[in-house]
Amino acid sequence: MKKTCAVLPSHNEEKTLASVIKPLKEAGIDIFVVDDGSQDDTDAIASSLGAEVIRHQHKKGKGQSLKDGFKLALEKSYDYIIAIDADGQHNPREAGKFIKTADKEGGAGIIIGNRLHKPKGMPVTRLLTNKIMSKIISAICKQHIPDTQCGYRLIKREVLQDIYLRAHKFEIESELLIKAAKAGYKIISVPIETIYADEVSHINPFIDTLRFIRFIVRVLRKE
Repeated sequence: MKKTCAVLPSHNEEKTLASVIKPLKEAGIDIFVVDDGSQDDTDAIASSLGAEVIRHQHKKGKGQSLKDGFKLALEKSYDYIIAIDADGQHNPREAGKFIKTADKEGGAGIIIGNRLHKPKGMPVTRLLTNKIMSKIISAICKQHIPDTQCGYRLIKREVLQDIYLRAHKFEIESELLIKAAKAGYKIISVPIETIYADEVSHINPFIDTLRFIRFIVRVLRKE
């Protein structure tokens, strides 16, 4: 089995964090929790469950949290790095699906989850936004990626070694795909469960859509 870790960007996730960490630990996956300026017990809970914690004193954004987690994973020589949200919207028991696909598809650099094959429960606005963004990113990457905005993904070590990520917010998820594709890496999707409960999303549809548009404009100008 490849040396595998999971990076969990977390902001005030004390209610859901344990339910994400425990199944990953049971699967033999090491955990890095990036506590992004939480004001609850996220830090303490993560530490008590055996996760290694990177602590931001002030909120820096999901992008910076992922970059800090990726940096630590590379320093510790992990082969597979799984990014998974800590808010319970991803089923941690599906991590094995990503690992098996990565083992089988040696030419793929990123294995990304696809919630849109069965988007039951996903808010209509988010569903439409995700479909539009996915079409745009797929066109730029010149690869079919059904759910580019899914944060549940496995990235192979060599991808993170070959690209430089700049984004600090949610647009990092698109940046990672675009830069990996431009570096010649294949991106494969695997179907995953769609989970929407009563959690509060950290995504602001208006602000983050504008940020995404600005990001795409910058990308296109560089082509």
